[in-house]
Parts: sequence; structure tokens; C-alpha cells
Amino acid sequence: MFGSDQIDHNNQASKLSAGEASELLSRGKALLQSGEFADAEEVMAQLLADYPNHSEALYFISVAQRFRENYEGALGSLQKLIEIEPTYGRAWQERGHVFMACNNSAEARSAFQQAATHNSSLIASWQMLARLTDPEVDEKAHEYFSDQYQRLAALPPQLLGVRNLMEEGKLSKAEQLCRSFLQKQPKNIEAMRLLADLGVKTHVLDDAEFILESALVYEPDNKLVRFDYMNVLYKRQKFELCMEQAQILLDAEPDNNKYRFSYANQCVAVGRFDEALALYDEFVAADPSAAPAHLLRGHTLKTIGRIDEAVEAYRSVYRAKPDFGDAFWSLANLKTYQFEDAEIDQMREYQQSDATGLDDKIHLSFALGKAMEDAKDYAAASDYYVTGNQLKKEDVQYDKERMAYKLSLQKKFCTNELFEKFGQSGCPAADPIFIVGLPRAGSTLLEQILASHSMVDGTLELNNIPAIAHRLNGRRTVYEEPRYPQVLAQLTPEIAEKLGQTYIDETQIHREGAPYFIDKMPNNFRDIGLIQMILPNAKIIDARRHPMACCFSGFKQLFFEGQEFTYGLEEVGTYYRNYVELMDHWDTVLPNKVLRVQYEDVVADLETQVRRILDYCGLPFEESCVSFHKNERSVRTPSAEQVRQPIYTSGLEQWRNFEDSLSPLKEALGPVLDLYPIQ
Repeated sequence: MFGSDQIDHNNQASKLSAGEASELLSRGKALLQSGEFADAEEVMAQLLADYPNHSEALYFISVAQRFRENYEGALGSLQKLIEIEPTYGRAWQERGHVFMACNNSAEARSAFQQAATHNSSLIASWQMLARLTDPEVDEKAHEYFSDQYQRLAALPPQLLGVRNLMEEGKLSKAEQLCRSFLQKQPKNIEAMRLLADLGVKTHVLDDAEFILESALVYEPDNKLVRFDYMNVLYKRQKFELCMEQAQILLDAEPDNNKYRFSYANQCVAVGRFDEALALYDEFVAADPSAAPAHLLRGHTLKTIGRIDEAVEAYRSVYRAKPDFGDAFWSLANLKTYQFEDAEIDQMREYQQSDATGLDDKIHLSFALGKAMEDAKDYAAASDYYVTGNQLKKEDVQYDKERMAYKLSLQKKFCTNELFEKFGQSGCPAADPIFIVGLPRAGSTLLEQILASHSMVDGTLELNNIPAIAHRLNGRRTVYEEPRYPQVLAQLTPEIAEKLGQTYIDETQIHREGAPYFIDKMPNNFRDIGLIQMILPNAKIIDARRHPMACCFSGFKQLFFEGQEFTYGLEEVGTYYRNYVELMDHWDTVLPNKVLRVQYEDVVADLETQVRRILDYCGLPFEESCVSFHKNERSVRTPSAEQVRQPIYTSGLEQWRNFEDSLSPLKEALGPVLDLYPIQ
């Protein structure tokens, strides 16, 4: 959300300084609050003359125009604002108010629905939706809108303010307000739930878990708290504990479909796939239009390798909800699926429709990119990939400079002196084999090879190392100076050993009894210094792929969560360059610690690379590692279907079909391309 503090400082033609613009905004808001609408409009117009895309100024001028009954002007201001920020909930709500003033209830209802979708804390939108919905025509919708309004109306004003700040992405201010409220009312359950949600949004999951555990002590029968607690445990990959919470909720209300659905999802997490599928089948039988049940059923079938059934499940999703973008993207994400002409026409129709939601448009854009690439229409594919990435990039708001700075701190503080001084302290367990690198670099292939060995368990992309790094960093806002990794210099051998043992204990749930296991979280390359200090005997494999192939493959991949650096050619190229530089640093300060495995070498000579990997891990050669594609283990990454096939070379050079449009990527990669020249 762009506010008064987010102004284009590069606009050299501006007459107002940032401070003057902020002062004007405050004066205009004060005039609005005092009912001096003409003066408020004049002040906002003055600000917009220099900063025509200033979101808050556009919002407030539209409010002033509405009160002055200049409805055409108000709608024009709001249209510009919505074009700049399509998810600005208050803009949609104001649009609803304008249409109400124009006695256009149909357009008003549509606008209030958009407002509530983008900001579920806008109490006036829920109130108006309830008022505009005839209970005799749609009783269910009227009850839902009324319930949402009443729930928000029951909140103390401070907590409603917290929710609004959270919805607008102002998380630091929201946390300050929420903590201030809790100091006065430390056992307020809704405030605790909001603070825990802030922990989730800022990736401080251990805080969120602790807060919800405390809330359950105060109110053990509060199902909303327990449901939140279950979801936090899931994010922390504590699947057995998560399953316990799902069971408690289901035992309390066996007929509650929300709890039954959550229970099915937890069954998938702990590998009880047959039980999950039986429940999804029940949901589908009871309501064939239940798109989420079809979708998750498809994901489960894909995970266990029943691809034909997964395809039919995904098709059932778009039959139930034709604009459900994730249905089409899930088909594309199989990597082997070929879209039919009718499916492509349907995707195009909804991708271009103004009525299609942002998330669905993103999914449809990436799916159409894959469909056009398969059809060898590379120009159209490029356009769709660019569109999908632009939409997603606006949504995630990734800062490549901030990421580069954080990675540079690893080089600054993780030095030869640090590791020489610390020695081999830490937990002596040699169980973990970390596979690091960038996504789409072949890490799933290496995992499948190693997991085919009788002495190695495959697991997941585990969040445990990033969680330890978060704890060491402490509570920080995004732009505060990090404590980590500088804080590593303060680690004692005792603390390091405890952290390493905690990692071993917490990951035990994912193992099946083999002496070694794989943690294939790609981003762990950022924390190799931490891994060395707490688990000095762990093995680390760097899965690397040619930068053009790797970066372009990431650019055209829509990830479930994380990997925000992939949604722009310049961003992904910069990140790859930073990654190579950091890995070079680890090679210098921790020589021979990391085994680098080039994806192209694995494709060219599988057995040689398999033997090399097993030798590094201290494992005897087993033929099953060469025949990895016969392994029937469940796989949850985008490469799931690909690693169930023998090695093939067709994916190595796909980026060349798009080379004419990849100049920003080449420029961002810079000297890295000299290490991997384009032949």
C-alpha cells in the first residue's frame, strides 16, 4: 500500500518535497474530517499535481468529491487509484459508496464485494452487503454478510484498527497497536489471535505457536484458537501435533465440514493418503461443485503418482468453477500435460475478464504461458509469462536490494576466523544431507537419487534451519538492521550443540528409520555458516544449473509460497548472481565442505555423478540410485512427475526459445555468465 511516506523521489520535476507532500496530505485529511470538503479537494488536487499517482491523495480526493456530489469526478479518481493498486480495499469500498449515492445498487454491491475480498476488515462493506442482499432471495449470503458485520462490530475499536492495518500491509504499526492493547488486556483472546496472525505474516512462527498455546490455556474449548493453532503447527511442519489438533476439533464436532476438510488435509501431511482421499471423495460426492475438494484431491493423487486420476480431478475443478485459475495451473504444473484447444479458449476468456480475481488471473497467465510454449508459440508464451510475473510481483513486493544486503552479511560475518575459533563444536550427528541452491536447479532429482538408497530417507523442504535463523535474529521489522548472522559470533559450543540437537529432534517426525535423511530446502544455502556451527558433520550438496536455464525455469514457475525473487527477470538474475557469490565465499571459508553437482553433468553421465554423490556422503553404491525413477515415494514439489521418468535432455535448452526477450536476465547475471558461457 502506498501512503504519504511512499512518494516517487526520482521525480525531479516535482515542486513539493516529500515533507511538504506529507504535510499537505495531513492538512487535507483534517479538512475532510471537519467537513470542509471543497478545501480538502483543493489541497489534494495540489498534491496530485506533483504526485499524480499518490494513492492516499487519490483516495481522499474521491471522498471529498463524493461529499460534494461530484460523483463523476469521484469515480474517475477511484478508477485511476484502482488501476494503480487493484487490491486497495478502501478504494473499492468508496466506489460502493459513490454508486449508492447514485442509486446504482447493483454496481454498489459489486464494489463492496471487491472491497471485502481485498480487505476483510472493512466493516462498512459487510454492513452494506447485508443491507443490499434480500434474505428471501439469498438467505445464505445474507446470513454470511450479517455474521461478518456483527463479528467485526463486536471487536474493540483498537482491534478493528489492527485488522485494517494488517490488511493494508502495515504490519509494524499493527503489531505496535496490538501489543499496546494486550498490555492492558493480556488475556484478550481475539487480540492474542491477531498477534499470532502477525507472527505468521512476519514468519515468526515460534512466537505465533507460543501465543496460541497460551490462549488455549486460558480458553481450552475455544475452537477458533485451536484451529489457528493447528494451522501454525502445519506451517512449522509439526504434522503429528497438527494431526492431534485436527482430531480434537473433529471429535468435538464430527459433522463440521470445515473440521473434516482440515482433518483430510492433515492426513495428507502425515502420509495417510488413502484416508485423505476417502474424505475428499465424500466431499465431492456430497457436493460435485466443491472446487477446493477436487483441487486437493488432485494434489494428493499427484503426490502419490496417480497422474491420470489427478488430471481428471483438476478438470473437475474448472468444471465446478470455470475461472478457478489454480485448476489450470495445476494441470500445467504436472509438466507433462497437454492442454486441449477448448481449455485454452476457456483460459483466455477468463484471463481477459475484468470479473476474474487477481489470484486466478495470475494462475491463468502462467498456465497459458505453459500452453503456448508447448504449442511452440513462444511470443505468446513470453507475453503470458511476463503478465503473470508482473501481477505476482506487484502482489509480493520483493526488494532485491534488501535481499542482496542480507546475503552480503553472511560474507561479512561468517569468516575464517569465526569457524577456526569455533572448531567442530555443535551437535555431532551426521544424519542430515542438505541439498541447497535455487529452485528448478535439479534439487528434486538429486533428492530422488539419494532417497532411492536404502540408508537415506527423503523428507520435504524443511523449514527448521530458516526457523533457527529467525530465532537468532530476534523480532525485527523488515528494514531494521538484522542481528543475524552477526550474532553467530556469540554462540557458545553448548548453545550450538543444543540448536543442532533441536534440529535433529524436530526433524525426526519426517524420517522413516534410515540412518541419514535429506533436507532439500533450497534457501538453506544462505545459512551454511549456521549449519556448520550447529551440525558440523552434516553433508551439503549444492544443486547447480546453467544460470539462463535455471533462472528462466524459475521465472515461468508459479510457486505455492516463497521464492519471491523469481517474479522478475532482473530479480531472479540478481539473486542467482548473489547466490554464486555467496557459495564462492563458503568454498573459501569452508573448503571441501560443499559438494557442487551440476545438473547438466547429471544428465550427461548419470552413473558417474551418482557414484560421486554417494562417495561424498560416505554411502556404498546401490543400483537403485541410478534407477531412481522407479522409486514410488511421494513427491510434493513441482518436479514430482518429472523425477518419475528416466533422465531426459529436452529441458536443458528450453530458455533458448525465449532468448530474444531475456536481455534483462543476462544483464542482471553479469559476470556469472562468464563462468557458464552460452555456447
